[in-house]
Amino acid sequence: MSISIPRGTQDILPGDVELWQQIEQKARELCEKYQYQEIRTPIFEHTELFSRGVGDTTDIVQKEMYTFEDRGGRSMTLRPEGTASVVRAFVEKKMFGLAKQPVKLYYMGPMFRYERPQSGRFRQFVQFGVEALGSNDPAIDAEVISLAMNLYKEMGLKKLKLIINSLGDKESRLAHREALIQHFQPRIGEFCSDCQNRLKRNPLRILDCKQDRDHELMKTAPSIIDYLNEESKAYFEKVQKYLGLLHISFEVDPNLVRGLDYYNHTAFEIMSDAEGFGAITTLCGGGRYNGLAEEIGGPETPGIGFALSIERFIAALKAEGIETAVNEGIDCYLAVLGEEAKDYSVGLLQQLRLAGFSAERDYLNRKIKAQFKAADRLHARYVAILGDDELKNNVIHVKNMATGEQVEVALDSFVAYFQKLQ
Repeated sequence: MSISIPRGTQDILPGDVELWQQIEQKARELCEKYQYQEIRTPIFEHTELFSRGVGDTTDIVQKEMYTFEDRGGRSMTLRPEGTASVVRAFVEKKMFGLAKQPVKLYYMGPMFRYERPQSGRFRQFVQFGVEALGSNDPAIDAEVISLAMNLYKEMGLKKLKLIINSLGDKESRLAHREALIQHFQPRIGEFCSDCQNRLKRNPLRILDCKQDRDHELMKTAPSIIDYLNEESKAYFEKVQKYLGLLHISFEVDPNLVRGLDYYNHTAFEIMSDAEGFGAITTLCGGGRYNGLAEEIGGPETPGIGFALSIERFIAALKAEGIETAVNEGIDCYLAVLGEEAKDYSVGLLQQLRLAGFSAERDYLNRKIKAQFKAADRLHARYVAILGDDELKNNVIHVKNMATGEQVEVALDSFVAYFQKLQ
């Protein structure tokens, strides 16, 4: 019986993984420039963390989590997103007491959601995200957004659209909440069961419903912008001002509602405008989540962050026709003939690698012509030819694959000679 890969997962093979590595490396380099440090959290956590932190009215908690009971009878969940885990670590490890504030962190790793697989969306997917904890300055909202935008742009993406909104502070959200209840309640029976359940618990989530998004009441629903108090308006205006100073174009969309309960004030999404990218255009989403740390037992701590899917990042690169993964090839391929030469090449290969060169040799007992073909496939810059006769005479032939020039070099000075070539 053959065993196949689980639905909604993927194998990332050589030839494809190099692009992943390139994106990951670019993300790490950018975080270093912005002074965000890496944090690594467990792949599974206590289920309560996500039901309290993400929100028990969200689709993630209600429908998409991979939850299991461990041998001790405890409910555990494979992490569906990264923010709750990062904030849990921030609280548990008392990072709010560190001298360096705000605490700026980034993470990268697999997340798990049981949802219908489709283009660029998997049940196991890799997320990169950043979190800035401890500052209420709207300038850091703009910084977080700029980091995400710059990552996409530095990888070559051009057809991007940033949309932003304000969800307001607690007072503004309460006023908007009551207006939403009054708006939807008379006809809530026309909506799906999820929306009916959310009416009193979290009516803002109704606006994020995919099933009823074309209902006429959705188009006339009260806008949060109309319920922002003066403090929330001033905050949102500052965010927009700072984005302008950073030369980042944006659109204000009062209907933008992030799918997690912990958001307030700034909310944003980065979308792809590339032709043929697909119906789901969102590449990245994030926002401010003041109150999340308190929700999971920590002190009052403002925070903001974003998360993006590497899979959707790659899909956007392909949609724009951007070729970024380049096979740079290897420095040297050892072509060997004869048993004694093959034995000797084992140590010689190690010497090359320890000297800092990428090098390979034949392991299939191929003839010299086939070994040269293998060197071509590896884009070797040089091929070093060693046979039993060369070994007896303490020489090795080095061929420049770009020019075709070939020279004879003393075997005991081969590595030193090769170092001079670079």
